[in-house]
Amino acid sequence: MKNKQYDLIVIGSGAAGMISAIVAARDGKKVLLCEQQNKLGPKLKATGGGKCNLTNTLSNEEFMNRFGKNGRFMQDALNDFNYQDLISFLNNIGVETHIPDGFRVFPISHNSGTIIKALEDELYNQNVEVKNNTKVEDLICENETIKGVKTATDNFFASNVIVATGGLGFSMLGANGDGFDFAKSLGHKITQLYPAMLPLITKEKWVANCKADTIAKAIIKIDLKKAKNLKAVGDLIFTPKGIRGPVVLDFSREITPFLEKYGEVPLLINMIKGMNEDDVFKHIKTHPEKNIEDVLTLLLPNSVVKELCLLVDADLAKKFKDLNGQIREKLVKILVNTPLTVIDHVGFEKAMITRGGVTLKEINPKTMQSKIIDGLYFCGEVMDLDGPCGGYNLQWSFASGNLAGKLLK
Repeated sequence: MKNKQYDLIVIGSGAAGMISAIVAARDGKKVLLCEQQNKLGPKLKATGGGKCNLTNTLSNEEFMNRFGKNGRFMQDALNDFNYQDLISFLNNIGVETHIPDGFRVFPISHNSGTIIKALEDELYNQNVEVKNNTKVEDLICENETIKGVKTATDNFFASNVIVATGGLGFSMLGANGDGFDFAKSLGHKITQLYPAMLPLITKEKWVANCKADTIAKAIIKIDLKKAKNLKAVGDLIFTPKGIRGPVVLDFSREITPFLEKYGEVPLLINMIKGMNEDDVFKHIKTHPEKNIEDVLTLLLPNSVVKELCLLVDADLAKKFKDLNGQIREKLVKILVNTPLTVIDHVGFEKAMITRGGVTLKEINPKTMQSKIIDGLYFCGEVMDLDGPCGGYNLQWSFASGNLAGKLLK
């Protein structure tokens, strides 16, 4: 019978789980990695639509700022493993990367399968024992010290356990929140959990008529007093039922908590690259011979122009000066601040990440070890840290996994 005693057991085979297992094994540790799915890296495979935006070229300081108030927690992990270290690590295991836009880092293949295969091969090279189709059901803990894990058929023992189970996002790929349950069962606090990085559904139906159009550099604000300082800028895409695109994916983490609290969330969207009312008047005055449709189509896609004009009863065929004064005023205001009302989202099933997780106050940022249970570590999305699109969350997963794997007690 195989010896079921290990130095480290890793739960989950995402970026954080696999790198932590590799780093520990390189240090001579006997490592077991448990994955409940039949293949490794199921969520990693879907990252960035399968293209796998690994990280980005921001300095550590700027990178942390993008995560908001919790970002400082990442300092030790990033100092030890920044984007350059990740590129070097991947190159070392046979993955070439490039930076096509000077900011986002991708594997040259633009295929997440390349990353998964290389990590899987390195697990094998480092003699990590990998058990697929193995769901950890509970952690074994005695006297506030970790002892191992329980599965449906076996107990496996180790003085170190890394929980790298991810969050609730992409539940269709097996995410079920069991890492939160493990943490909670041993006394850790879990913050409120919300789906993030996902499309949103609006009350307004006119968006369906604009679904073929992308609005560059749209500015989204939440029209609530409690959110007056929150805004996001980026590409906006209309859908048959609402909005999506990078700006929506990034900003949805701010919207979903308000949605749960109030049932609907009013937004104001500037789709004309931040132009104010004076700017719009100046633009119109420089084209006095054009009718409304032609002059506004210089600013926005025609389908959007038509819908906004319908909302304020502006006749597309007329020149701006020939419109009723009140209609002129309404038209300019709706161009500068287009109101939309979020009434729902697509849920954790299609959410790329989770907002919330194991509270950071109970985790040592220098080691990723629990402050409550000796030998218990957390890394990646299971913690209360999430960032925007652009390689932020994967870099954090790799960095935290690296730190947890190398600083085992």
